[in-house]
Amino acid sequence: MIEIVYESQRKRAAAYDDDKFIGESTYSEAGNLWIIDHTFVESNYGGQGIATKLVAKLVDEARKSNIKIFPLCPFAKREFTLKKEYSDTLSK
Repeated sequence: MIEIVYESQRKRAAAYDDDKFIGESTYSEAGNLWIIDHTFVESNYGGQGIATKLVAKLVDEARKSNIKIFPLCPFAKREFTLKKEYSDTLSK
């Protein structure tokens, strides 16, 4: 069972298969802005939508705190282009 968790102390959303770490989407903070700088999923877990869920978790957490996101990493940037429902968190 794949679980996506938000780990604020590590500034990331992480994916686990049981207890095994299999991916993450990380960010750095600049005031009231999160810069998503890296999204990674182990290659043998590819094609399952895990990276999409990692970015979605960060968007959900940012909304809770009224934080804007700048998607720097190419995958996150693509997610923000494809998902207009993320526009409320997109840094202008």
